Amino acid sequence: MTANVHKGFTFFNRRFILPELRDAVNTTSADVVFMQEVIGAHRVHAERWQNWPDTPQYEFLADTMWPDFAYGRNAVYPDGDHGNALLSKFPILRYDNLDVSISGTEERGMLHSILDVPGQRDVHAICVHLGLRETHRDEQLRSLRDFIESLPANEAVIVAGDFNDWRLRADRILNECGMTEAFVNAFGKPARSFPARLPLLRLDRIYVRNATTHAPAVLSQRPWSHLSDHAPLVVEVRL
Repeated sequence: MTANVHKGFTFFNRRFILPELRDAVNTTSADVVFMQEVIGAHRVHAERWQNWPDTPQYEFLADTMWPDFAYGRNAVYPDGDHGNALLSKFPILRYDNLDVSISGTEERGMLHSILDVPGQRDVHAICVHLGLRETHRDEQLRSLRDFIESLPANEAVIVAGDFNDWRLRADRILNECGMTEAFVNAFGKPARSFPARLPLLRLDRIYVRNATTHAPAVLSQRPWSHLSDHAPLVVEVRL
């Protein structure tokens, strides 16, 4: 599963709904959850919202369902920080956050985790959130391609997240390193995932290498349509 959680707020930041989002994510029973725009800490929000968790958002979302989690801090500001997170039912052997920021104030990262999946070689899970500017995304996609090419050729790789790729350029670059996208493989095009209440733009993706994808779906109905500005994507990955 991949979801841009919009820092735990509804569209236009009208309401803090992280507890409701956690309940919804729990119902999926997903083995691995790729999340973007997750807050690690925020002093002002913690003082303003009575239901603000005492733990970082990624730990709160993991709850008792996902015993392992990783967090990659991308943006740091006076009141706190946010970034990408991975929740996993499999042990995370190690993880690191790759800085792919280009310039200016738009901090971006790729969270790379290595999962210990029974009966498998190392499984690489990469959670991404790419930039809003096309020139930045192209450079970030090339960095992602080069990083994937550096991984062992016989090990499984799953890349998921918010690509902001409304111009549909990611496939051309990531196909070069053997990645295939779940929705493109099933339906010929990436999924419509934004805005959540009426998905029109194809911003979010799930790519795999040395694996197959089955039954990809967009979670665009209630409650998902009211829990973030992006509709989550789910898919079964077979290794």
